[in-house]
Amino acid sequence: MVNFKEEIAKLIAAEVTDLELAEIQSMIEVPQDSKMGDYAFPCFKLAKVMRKAPPLIAKGIAEKIAENTMFEKVEQVNAYVNMFISREALVKDVVDAVMAEGAEYGKTNIGNGGNVVVDFSSPNIAKPFHIGHIRSTVIGNSISKLYRALGYNVIGVNHLGDYGTQFGKMIVAYRHWGNREDVINEPIKTLLAYYTKFHVEAETHPELEDEARETFARLEAGEPEEKELWQWFRDESLKEFNRVYDMLGITFESYAGESFYSDKMPAVIAEMREKNLLVPSEGAEIVELQQYGLTDAPVLKSDGSSIYITRDIAAAKYRMDTYNFVKDIYVVASQQNLHFQQLKKIVELMGYDWCKDIIHVPFGLVSLEEGTMSTRHGRVVFLEDVLTRAVEQTKEIIREKGVNTENIDETAKIVGIGAVVFNELSNNRIKDYVFSWNKVLDFNGETGPYVQYTYARCASVLRNAGEEAVKAAQAGIKAQYITSESAFALAKLIYRLPQVVIEAAEKYEPSIVTRHLVDIAQGFNRFYHDEHILVDNEEEKAAKLALVLAAKTAIRNGLALLGMEAPERM
Repeated sequence: MVNFKEEIAKLIAAEVTDLELAEIQSMIEVPQDSKMGDYAFPCFKLAKVMRKAPPLIAKGIAEKIAENTMFEKVEQVNAYVNMFISREALVKDVVDAVMAEGAEYGKTNIGNGGNVVVDFSSPNIAKPFHIGHIRSTVIGNSISKLYRALGYNVIGVNHLGDYGTQFGKMIVAYRHWGNREDVINEPIKTLLAYYTKFHVEAETHPELEDEARETFARLEAGEPEEKELWQWFRDESLKEFNRVYDMLGITFESYAGESFYSDKMPAVIAEMREKNLLVPSEGAEIVELQQYGLTDAPVLKSDGSSIYITRDIAAAKYRMDTYNFVKDIYVVASQQNLHFQQLKKIVELMGYDWCKDIIHVPFGLVSLEEGTMSTRHGRVVFLEDVLTRAVEQTKEIIREKGVNTENIDETAKIVGIGAVVFNELSNNRIKDYVFSWNKVLDFNGETGPYVQYTYARCASVLRNAGEEAVKAAQAGIKAQYITSESAFALAKLIYRLPQVVIEAAEKYEPSIVTRHLVDIAQGFNRFYHDEHILVDNEEEKAAKLALVLAAKTAIRNGLALLGMEAPERM
């Protein structure tokens, strides 16, 4: 597909010899208002080097490049060169590219097979997989897909919270109040009840906290009884977690949680001692970081047991040794900003220059209209329950609207779960937001169901056209039939998809894709409203169907990057 920005930069570079091609290309803008052109080049920066007023420079450039057949017209407006791309050239280029690439459209090979580790989801064993986990889970899944689309080899890691003092608490609670049969029947809800009871009882019996610390120390030392209980809690929890991952269609290359690094920590701690990074502090050992504008980081507790950062240092080193990553991305809430600043600094102080490739992707919190959540106090909403309810409510909406679908259960699952995922990813990840059922399941707003419905509308047009007409559209078109305002606007949105994927990956921001998909859906619906597609003229019909097929492909490919499916009927 033609890179119009690059081609424009080459034309301008022939007239402006004082700037490098890459710099000229970076200066080219896409105006918000299409009346100002498809591309614009500001000339303010050239005033000093060319010793002319910016409007005069713009006038000279506009006159020189206007004759190129790539443009319909070129205008000078004040200090800007406004360029209008030939509609036929762009539309034909887009349609041909989508037809040729199909499911690969939107992908590039920028990554060239480099390894990218994406650490996401990472729920705590023996605790609920609740609505609060949705952000890391679906943002991380989408970032993984975005980097795969850029040609990277992605290793998705579910760094399970399967270690730490909470397991001492869980084991103590189970021994005091537990029942094996209850755990087998409802693992997470039962273990959560134990965990909640522990904190209630510990308020009046503080000795329970000491018992929990001692129990975790025994677990870390490999005592068989504690280890057996811990393994059982882990196995039962994973069964429940995997039900949710199956509903979301999410898989991981690794489930190496915190416990995986227990036998790798001694070597890392020894290395830190050897490099004089560990300093005694009130019986514990810390890395002093105040001189770098950070708080000191405890690495070993006074009883010699590890903490989060100890395990994260071991994990980062293991990942570099194992995967030789170009990026190690952590999709973790913004409350952990300090933790990751400390992690990067410690890795740097250990002498590893790959510390710069440790990337923390923070996000804000999700809350419910009903109020805040607390695992300790048992106030949680299970993510599985949210997804199940979304599917059930979608099924009711489908019945009410009389949607023509061959499999109502399958459609309800695709749309219901897709609605939850799209709602999550349509928010800028750093912002806190309140989860609202009304917004999620709105088929008309800027939502997942709206985009999926547009895809189904594309599919319906193609079905109504018939196989022979679709084959004619795929065989090659005359682009002059799809140069109207709505057709050209839609083609430009489809053209931009590969660049949107790059931008979303570079900014670790899937919401850039969701916004663009809404734009494509709105663009298609304007085209559908403005144009009569199934006309008698076979060449015109083929051209319009080709644009419908291009829109359908772009929407499907974009939804796939979010971890969503696209229903053929809806």
